[in-house]
Formats: sequence, C-alpha cells, structure tokens
Amino acid sequence: MPSRAEGVLKVTVVVPTYNERENLPVAVERLTSLPVPDLHVLVVDDNSPDGTGEVADKLTAEYPGVVGVLHRKEKDGLGRAYVAGITRALDEGAEVVIQMDADLSHPAEVIPAMLDKLTNSDAGVVLGSRYVPGGSTAAEWKWYRKALSAWANFYVNAILRLSVRDATAGFKAWKADTLRAIDVASIHSNGYSFQVEMNYRTIKKGITIAEVPIRFEERTKGASKMSLKVQLESAAMPWKLLFGRKV
Repeated sequence: MPSRAEGVLKVTVVVPTYNERENLPVAVERLTSLPVPDLHVLVVDDNSPDGTGEVADKLTAEYPGVVGVLHRKEKDGLGRAYVAGITRALDEGAEVVIQMDADLSHPAEVIPAMLDKLTNSDAGVVLGSRYVPGGSTAAEWKWYRKALSAWANFYVNAILRLSVRDATAGFKAWKADTLRAIDVASIHSNGYSFQVEMNYRTIKKGITIAEVPIRFEERTKGASKMSLKVQLESAAMPWKLLFGRKV
C-alpha cells in the first residue's frame, strides 16, 4: 500500500442507493471534485431495479481506486445499508467516514468544513445541520413539512436531551474511533431512528457532537424513501433508547 502524506486522513464517503441512477453520477462528480486528498466513495446499492448498481459499476471503472461499490441482495432499510457500508469502510482503513445521501440533498461542498471541524476540535462526529445559525431547510418545502421536521428534532431532544440542534440529520462526518466506540455494527434501527440512535450512543459515551450549517436541498429526481413504517419506528425509537429496550 502506498504511504500517505503526513497528516492526510483516508476519508470514505458512504452513499446508500436505491433507484438513484440519475442522481448518483452527479453526486460522485461533486465528491471527486472536492479539494480533499485521499477521498474515496463507497456506494452501497440495495439491488436497485432501475439499474443504479450498474451505474455504480461504471463509476468504479471511471474512477479506479476512488469509487467502490457494495452490492446488497435486497432493500432492507437505510440503517442496514449504512451499517454495511460503514463496516466495509472501516475494514478498508478509513480514518474518517462520512454519511451522505445520494439524492443531492446534502451539499458536498460543505465536506471540507466538516473535516476541518472534525480534525481541529474534540468532536468525535460533525453533523451537517439545518438548525444552527446559517443552516436552512429546502425553500421548496411546504410549511407543514418544515413544521414536522422541526417538531421531530424538538421531540427527540425533549426525550433524550441530546443537546443537538439537528438530531435527525443524516449528513455526518465520523472519526473511525467514534464509530468503533459506539459499536455501529450492532445498531439495528432504520431510517431517521438510525441517525438518532447513533447520536444517542455517541452522547452516552461522552463523545462530543459538533454541528456545521448546511442548506438542505429538495431532491429533484427520483422518489423519497420515507414510509409510514419508517415514521412510526422513528417516533418510537427515543422511548426505546430512554428505557434501555432492545431495538
């Protein structure tokens, strides 16, 4: 293995996909254009019927040694895809692992600021946050969707007292040691509840969570994966965590 320059961290961006064939090439182009040395992209595809997996394979050929793909046999939730991808990234020597959606809602250009905060503070994870000064939700969101998002964060914090402005954020940069400390492989929740459980485990370990502002964008192509089942699981998760029930 060639040696890396002193002080350069291996960064792996884990991008779960399901029917994102139009968005994925754009996301990968944005990521590979960042001024971040030793940045890698790991696509985790859940056997997308629209051919996203094949698109990912072409991207690995276009960006050899930079883009990789983990093909999974079935769609069984965002949490499971992230656990599989994060586990692979850690096994491959990632020192920082970034969670990022493939639908272009997360601004890739903020990643350098997230990494700067992660490496120059005591934080074990940095969230791309909609609810700190300078952050915002998509302008296209209707008032009730904005209200629901704000309520979800208030709800989670009221129960678990995470002291995190954007407790349901899915755009995160993790130190590898933090992921090992919270035993990410043992997390079984899905959807937004997966994000909440990761935050909760981090706080319980006494590890600092930092936030940097982002503007969250609405997807322009493809369909949202949010279902009633995911919403109900997300509503129940804080109580399960609070009372120490198996999740």
